[in-house]
Amino acid sequence: MMPSWLRLLVALCLAALLVACGSDEDENEVGDRPGREQPADDDSDNEETDRVEDDQDATPSSLSLSLIGRYATGQFDESAAEVTAFDAGTQRAFVVNARAGAVDVLDLSDPTRPTKVGTIETTGIEEGSVVNSVAVHGSLVAVAVEAPVKTGNGYVALHDAESLERITYVEVGAQPDMVTFTPDGQYLLAANEGEPSDDYRVDPEGSVSILTLVDLENIRIRTADFQSFNERKEALRASGVRLFGPNASVAQDLEPEYITVSEDSSLAFVSLQENNALARIDVAAATVTDVFPLGYRNHGREDQMYGGGRGLDVSDKDDEINITTWPGLWGTYHPDAIASYSAGGQTYIVTANEGDARAWGEDTQAYWDGDTSQGFVEEIRVKHLVHPDGFARRVGEDMPAHLAAMASGALLNPEAFGYCGATAGDAGDCREDENLGRLNVTWTHGYRVGESGEPVMFNAQGEEDPEGDRLMYDRLYTFGTRDFAIWNAEGELVWEARDSVEQYLASEACRAGSRRNIPCADYFNSGHDDGDDFDSRSDAKGPEPEGVSIGHIGGNVFAFVSLERMGGIMVYDVTDPNSAQFVDYYNSRDNWVDNPAENLEAAGDLGPEGSTFIAAEDSPNGEPLLIVGNEVSGTTAVYQVNLEFEE
Repeated sequence: MMPSWLRLLVALCLAALLVACGSDEDENEVGDRPGREQPADDDSDNEETDRVEDDQDATPSSLSLSLIGRYATGQFDESAAEVTAFDAGTQRAFVVNARAGAVDVLDLSDPTRPTKVGTIETTGIEEGSVVNSVAVHGSLVAVAVEAPVKTGNGYVALHDAESLERITYVEVGAQPDMVTFTPDGQYLLAANEGEPSDDYRVDPEGSVSILTLVDLENIRIRTADFQSFNERKEALRASGVRLFGPNASVAQDLEPEYITVSEDSSLAFVSLQENNALARIDVAAATVTDVFPLGYRNHGREDQMYGGGRGLDVSDKDDEINITTWPGLWGTYHPDAIASYSAGGQTYIVTANEGDARAWGEDTQAYWDGDTSQGFVEEIRVKHLVHPDGFARRVGEDMPAHLAAMASGALLNPEAFGYCGATAGDAGDCREDENLGRLNVTWTHGYRVGESGEPVMFNAQGEEDPEGDRLMYDRLYTFGTRDFAIWNAEGELVWEARDSVEQYLASEACRAGSRRNIPCADYFNSGHDDGDDFDSRSDAKGPEPEGVSIGHIGGNVFAFVSLERMGGIMVYDVTDPNSAQFVDYYNSRDNWVDNPAENLEAAGDLGPEGSTFIAAEDSPNGEPLLIVGNEVSGTTAVYQVNLEFEE
């Protein structure tokens, strides 16, 4: 019998020949997404077949999610279920189990009872290696494999979806964090994040490996790197790309996180999370053509646009929900997962704006004692950044060494922050817990600089003084914008949800729990690894949108956005990218009071991360599904997408 990987190779070659023989008009047309060919039904099944096809082709007026199945590893807070993928041919889900350093293979032929039927391991590639990502196309399963020392080159392994046997593996860049196939299946892309070592002494270059899959026995590997941008460092900084790694070139500082590919397979877009930017790649040429800064959200203005206002809740100690604007405060998009779709012949990118701070060496005491060679941490609470006694009081505890080496203290510009009590030499009530004091921000920018780019120094009285030892912050920048956004292929903002996410979670309309019977407001901005901790994430990144997947149903396009901390999936109709519409929120966490580690089975699903939409034509039960990996509860949840149609 011909091996399945060889059957796939033959199919790819035949597909390439068919494309080459087609007309020019056919070559430029984006066709329907491929599905599995089904055997012809006899007349007795025609009625059922017609019904299913009608449902698949019809455009719903709305939809809702419901939990129909769950697979549990029994591992709490061990990242035992993260990234997900699905193969329609075998009706299997592939779920990254980071704790085991492997991929769990689940049989979804009965989606109400997911069953583990196998494991894909990486120990045969290199002992101590771990899995970061998984993707499926046809009968191929691609696995991103991180080396035992993350700064070393990693691998991409290809497996057969049915036998699970490894077909081959190839070496790629450092720390492959995500893999994805192009829609036409001709290429496989790996985002090599290239994070530095904890002491920042080794900092690999970020890159994207592009594998050509025409011949699986001789895979061509090309690297789309950022070396051509090294000479444009200052211009990129000026445009808003965050580049600040110690002694890092642009190529070292840029860290590819997540990839999405246009429907015609020609362009890839890559989130550079810590850099607050997107990169665009010409896939066929394996070249990074652009790096787009995403900019920042002004949380001080009160206008209502797109999906909501500019407010956010910044304190975890005020015992209330207080979503409001804060002049002088800006949000950094910092997208994690991204997805894309086509509308009106144009490609649009959907970003889950999680936020992420660089924090290396944070477990090394020497760094906190002042040794800048032992790490790099950019996060700090406002109350510690602008304390009137300066930085020395927290050296050895949580004062970043690089900040302490730059100055002895910092001030808030009273022209920007006078509303909360800041004066020339004192941050006043801005430091209080019920104001900005608890909020985590970055110290790396927002302070005043001169024409040379060096900080302008002030004395303790708030007077500009070349001999002074204090920074003056005109703005504060927090991590993530707590929502999702839509961008065009030029990196321009088209639509964003803004504070409508937090506003909905705080509203009477929001209900959590698999039975939708728990008021969300009672557990607003709670964490994913504890019991009743109302408001505990407001000082950090709020609900923390992390994952996003796209589903095409009829003529509409839906975005499924996972909220890592609060939990649950928010569903939006993004058919019109200029006017996305909220559709549903479903959170299958059931126990919000007790310690979930002590009663994990009753807790439900905690910490949703990766999700995969399954179209009705590929689904084991004929209905569209969504599978979600929950890293804290270690569960893979299967949600049914229930379609609603107008009469």
